[in-house]
Amino acid sequence: MALPPPPAPPSSAAPASPVSPVFRTTGRHRVAVLVRHGLLPIEVGIAHRILGLAAAADRTPLYEVVTCTTDPGPVRTNADFTVNVPHGPEALAEADTVIVPASHESDETYTEGRLPAPLAEALARIRPGARIASICTGAYVLAAAGLLDGRRATTHWAHCDHFRALFPRVRLDPDILYTEDGDVLTSAGVASGIDLCLHLVRQDFGSAAANAVARRTVVPPHRDGGQAQYIELPVPEPRLHSTGRARAWALDRLGEPLTLRQLAERESMSVRTFTRRFREETGMSPQRWLTRQRIERARHLLETADLPIDRIADHTGFGTAASLRQHFQSTLGVSPSAYRRTFRSQR
Repeated sequence: MALPPPPAPPSSAAPASPVSPVFRTTGRHRVAVLVRHGLLPIEVGIAHRILGLAAAADRTPLYEVVTCTTDPGPVRTNADFTVNVPHGPEALAEADTVIVPASHESDETYTEGRLPAPLAEALARIRPGARIASICTGAYVLAAAGLLDGRRATTHWAHCDHFRALFPRVRLDPDILYTEDGDVLTSAGVASGIDLCLHLVRQDFGSAAANAVARRTVVPPHRDGGQAQYIELPVPEPRLHSTGRARAWALDRLGEPLTLRQLAERESMSVRTFTRRFREETGMSPQRWLTRQRIERARHLLETADLPIDRIADHTGFGTAASLRQHFQSTLGVSPSAYRRTFRSQR
């Protein structure tokens, strides 16, 4: 991640006094949430709640999360109150992960390379190797700083046309809930910040830790589909039927060879109608949804059970270890054995 160096102080400036560390010396993963005037309080709360709940088996917190801003003090929100943020941009230099929520006042005013100087200087403090993520239109900040050039990214679907016009070098994907391209992540609308933060927990500490947080916050550990299912249509089709029963039925039988016809019969629909309805409700085809659920089940077993790879492949409906390896590699970029070594050692 190439961030411009902060501007050098004038030669006549007095030496800066040492800044006290923002984070405690705990060995936890350090997260700085960078807020601006016009912040959406719910987005700041998402980062603190999801990451703040993540804990080891002995209930030791896994993250230390702080909020910072370019100028410490009261920060305006999009509600009828302000929040007092005591930490300045020095927190960014210590963070392992930086999260940039949206600002309803600023985001669409940024054009490429034209961030306000205090914000550009704050971003320049982020150390090499740190991870940076945005929630909703916080992606405008990352794009204006040049961090998304050539990368896959997303933002709220209602802003995609404007975003694409401003930042043509960004590979914008308007149909996904969140993206990960190297050490830079972006998410769509407000609630997809939950999906993003759960993904961070899953990536850092495994699916068992992420699932535990999801249960505590009463949200799905992995939400199906993308933004397409939430975009307002000119003439929405009446939803007289749902595919929810078929999905619940399939989740209880992931180890079995399930066919599209079997799923359609659970809802008393033709295959064609079921497929269309399923895509409308989940944002993906039934086969892709099944594969994703099987991969999630395999991840859980690799982290928590001592079963051989071929047994896990059988339990999750992939049939053979070779098929499981192929799907794992194409989806996650690692083999099942490498995934197990990583997350079992973390546990």
